[in-house]
Amino acid sequence: MTAVDDLSPIREGGFQSAIDNVEDLLAQGRRVFLAGAGCGKPAGLPLTFELTDKVLASEQLSEESRKLLFTIRDSFAGAHDANIEDYLSELVDLLAIADRRSGRGVDCNAIQIGDDTYDRDALRIAADEIKEAISETIFIDVDPSVHQRLVRTLHQPLRPGKSGSERQVDYLVLNYDTIFEDALALECVNFTDGMSGGATGWWQPSLLDQTDLHAKVLKLHGSIDWCQLPRDRYPRRISSKLSLGEGDRTQIVIWPAATKYREAQLDPYADLLRRARSCLNPPGNDQRVLLTCGYSFGDSHINIELDRALRASRGNLTIAAFCPDDSPTGILKEWHDDPNLTEQILIFCSGGFFHGNSSIKSDQILPWWKFENLVRLLEGER
Repeated sequence: MTAVDDLSPIREGGFQSAIDNVEDLLAQGRRVFLAGAGCGKPAGLPLTFELTDKVLASEQLSEESRKLLFTIRDSFAGAHDANIEDYLSELVDLLAIADRRSGRGVDCNAIQIGDDTYDRDALRIAADEIKEAISETIFIDVDPSVHQRLVRTLHQPLRPGKSGSERQVDYLVLNYDTIFEDALALECVNFTDGMSGGATGWWQPSLLDQTDLHAKVLKLHGSIDWCQLPRDRYPRRISSKLSLGEGDRTQIVIWPAATKYREAQLDPYADLLRRARSCLNPPGNDQRVLLTCGYSFGDSHINIELDRALRASRGNLTIAAFCPDDSPTGILKEWHDDPNLTEQILIFCSGGFFHGNSSIKSDQILPWWKFENLVRLLEGER
């Protein structure tokens, strides 16, 4: 059994008021939850560095694809926390170059990578095999109980007397697994992810325009159960029990990609990103509260969207970020140091709480950045 973290440093250190503040904000505004890889750990899913190690060792990779992947990995020597998503994004950049050369009729569209040369077919095969390896690593038995508890908490009043049981929650999910969809279904929450049908379905984005839903799940980086048939432009969800013939389906799992990447310019990803902007940019004077956990703020295109939303919101968007760093770093530090944004940012670090002109540091590690502990706090554990 996994050890349960002691929450007393939060209570005894006077940090409970910061959690109470989040609860008040969630009770008042439209709720948005941004989920990163760290949210999957309590369910048994791998963290990004664990996923990287498993994919590098996967039997899904041919020898040529494995050699190519390791060459790309080696080219990231010295990079901070480079991972499989960086390597795959690099590969797709190279594939885009090869495709562009081919489309322009260039005689040689091969790409030099390390000491070897790869044509566009080899690059495409390697990308597909890496995606299959990611899917195989994530498509495992999981425990959805912590996610179910979060769903129950966000879809009911956070404290007695607080309204909000019928409020919609928008889930912006950066992970490829389906655990948030599973948790919502297990809790009988009326939701859509843009797919119509059941175990086998098709992309129907008009579902996301419905106003009678209690939740929308926007899979900004794709999903392990999304496939694309050769004749289709848009993804489908295809039951693993169906036999469609060899080569009749292609996994289209996507990775954290900046908008320069070809995939991010196409639907469903462009449409999903547009809808995420709508979640973050409230019309009129509507309040939005973005609660984020398990996200390292390492995806530049997501950070750009958050920054744009903060600056355009006229103070109506508040971000409550839970992160494992001792103090704010990167874009969180930039926002905290920006007098125009600092009041809109609540930063819950392992070393303290940072908001506006207030920086309250702790001499003990505060474990509230872990997904399972955040759920415990939102449930009202004191």
